[in-house]
This record gives sequence, structure tokens and C-alpha cells, in this order.
Amino acid sequence: MKIAVAGTGYVGLSLAVLLAQHNEVHALDIVPEKVEMLNRFVSPIRDAEIERFFAETKAGDRTLDIKATTDVATTYADAEFVVVATPTNYDSARNFFDTSSVESAIDAVRSVNLHAWVVIKSTIPVGYTSRLREERGDGRIIFSPEFLREGHALYDNLHPSRIVVGAPTDDDEARAAAERFAALLAEGADPAEHDRVNEDGSTGIPKLVLGLTEAEAVKLFANTYLALRVSYFNELDTYCEVRGLSTTDVIRGVCLEPRIGSFYNNPSFGYGGYCLPKDTKQLLANYKDVPQNLIEAIVDSNRTRKDHVADEVLTRVNELVYAGVSAPTVGVYRLTMKSGSDNFRASSVQGIMKRVKAKGVPVVVYEPTLDDATFFGSEVMHDLAKFKERCDLIIANRWSDELSDVAEKVYTRDLFRRD
Repeated sequence: MKIAVAGTGYVGLSLAVLLAQHNEVHALDIVPEKVEMLNRFVSPIRDAEIERFFAETKAGDRTLDIKATTDVATTYADAEFVVVATPTNYDSARNFFDTSSVESAIDAVRSVNLHAWVVIKSTIPVGYTSRLREERGDGRIIFSPEFLREGHALYDNLHPSRIVVGAPTDDDEARAAAERFAALLAEGADPAEHDRVNEDGSTGIPKLVLGLTEAEAVKLFANTYLALRVSYFNELDTYCEVRGLSTTDVIRGVCLEPRIGSFYNNPSFGYGGYCLPKDTKQLLANYKDVPQNLIEAIVDSNRTRKDHVADEVLTRVNELVYAGVSAPTVGVYRLTMKSGSDNFRASSVQGIMKRVKAKGVPVVVYEPTLDDATFFGSEVMHDLAKFKERCDLIIANRWSDELSDVAEKVYTRDLFRRD
């Protein structure tokens, strides 16, 4: 089967590789350099499983039927499914996702292929797909949310917690297409996943074909719950830090409660990355005229956390001044959101950096993946030894052992030192 994928970011590329194990996949991207890399089986993003699959393909130990191109006609002509995985950034002025890239991709598909099933994988507002189908008079558009981590996107596709596809409940043809697409994703998963036993006693990968709007809601509510959990443990950490308690002891005691569990509980500078900030704000926007308190509090909590962390950093800067250090320099160790990733879109450390700089404190950045000489007006350094020597205080959202020799300079809330 020929399948086309629009966009080769974390979502699009991981899906293209997953599906290329058993299908002919054509991947479209507007950046010629990325296309050239993909056709040489070189990953343009940091993802261990994608890199492994590409290495095995080049060595002849694996077969991936994937072709990258910038040509619309080559990509979409004769494709049975087209997966749209283009970026939908949150537009704060409109209080909504900017879905123009999705609409442009669908226009391009329909310019050469009127019969393909378009599967939107981009994150979109609740109610968007139904509205799009109606406005365009196009009944061959369905939606499938993704539940992927940056840097581990292919792994999460190979070992999915669940597969969700949305289609109108009164459209048998669309629901059959949704079931076919769910089967394609399951086919590409690790074979061991088909025999796994789930918590409810069922076996295999849970495959849910829901209504369009329900599937959209699943994505936003799932990510907002994750943001809630991050915010909860961050506020616990704020309390302990201010009151002089051991955060690690409190978290360990709390998380031994089986209904809470010892996971996703490591404090940070705030939730960030590509999904959680925009998805929580989008869900809040969808709550217009619907009573709520908690969703808005999650969004506000992240802002409060960054304010607190910035205040703690500034307190340490002032202590250095009182100790006789003239104009202390604060170093930002990595802009990336987490270890093993090269993506720093909306990373929480940027919020801390901007708050500290607003107080006139000199800031430099160590980010080996960034070629630019400056970031937000601060010098970007690539020599770690010189960075450590230059900085009087280093802030790190996530700890790295390469900071061990200057641990006394480091301020982090990464108490458990794990991803």
C-alpha cells in the first residue's frame, strides 16, 4: 500500500519509519537538506530508534521502503492514506492553534488526489475535524492523536500505550478507514506488543475508534493531565524548598501510595516542550462557556513555578554579589527540554533565562546543537570547559554528569536525576 506523510518532524518521521516496514511510504518535506539526509538514511532529528532503524537499513539488516521528496505530485498521487503531521503552534493572539499548515497540506493533497483518506496527526482544537469536513465538503478526512515523547517517538510508536483514531459515528465508510489505519499502526509495532497483557486483563494493543471530537479531546485531556502531574510535584517542591524540607523524602513517601505511583514525579523548572504548553492553553480555550477551575490553574501554575525558580536564581546571584563577585555571570546549561533530545521549543529553562535577563544579569548559554552565535541576546558557547570556567552560577533543568566537577555552581531541581 502506498502511504504519504506530510511533514518529517518527530511525529511525521517516526510514523513514516513505522509504516515503511510493511508499506511504500513517501515523505514530503519543504526543506531540501532534510530530504537529502532522509534518502541517505540519516536522521535530521535526535531519536535513538530512528537512528538505529536507519543504521540497520544501510547495513542491509532491515528493509524500509521510504522515499523522501519535496514534490507534491510524487508524494500524494495514488496514495491510499495521507498522514498530515505538520506543526500547529498555539497562537496566543487568536487563543487557538494555528491550523493553517494542516489546511495547506490538505489543499496540496486534493490538488492531485481526491480519493485518499487524509489522517490528521497534528494537534488541533476540539471540534476542528468535523468543522473542516463540513466546510470543505470532504468526507475523507479523519483524525488520529499521537502520544509521543520527543527523542523517543519511534520507540513509542513501536510500543504504543493505545492507538486512537477518530471518525464520524454515522459514517460507516470513514469508520472502516479508521479501523484500517489503526491496523496499519498496529502492524508496524513491535511483535511482542501483540501478546502483552494489559491492566484490564485484555491482550494486545488497545485500538479505539472513537468519534472525531472525542478523539481530539483525548489528546488534549491526556496532555493536560500530564501537565497537571508535573505542576503538582513542582508545587510540592516549591513548598519544600521554601520551608526547608527534603523534597525527595516527601515525594518518596507520597508516591509509595499505589494510586499515585513513583513515576512522572521528578521536579523541574516547569513543564515545557512542544506539546504540553500549547495543549493546556488550547484545552483552556476550548472551555469557553464551560465551568472550570482546574484547567486554568494548571496553566497559571506553570507560570508561577517559573517565577519562583527565577527568584531562587536571583537570590543566589545576590549572594554572590554580597560575597564580592562583581557582576556574576549565569550560565544556562542546555536549552533542550530533556536529555537525549535536540529540541528546545518552549523549553522551561528559556522562561527562567528571560526572567533573569530582565533583571540585568549577564547570561551565557551552553548549547552544542545550536549553531547561532547568540540566543535571545545571550552568547552561545560550544566549549563546555570554557563555559564552566566563565560562569559563576549554572542553571540546569536536567542534571548531567558532565557538570559533576562544578556541582557547587549548579542550581537544578532535577532531584532524582533521571529523564
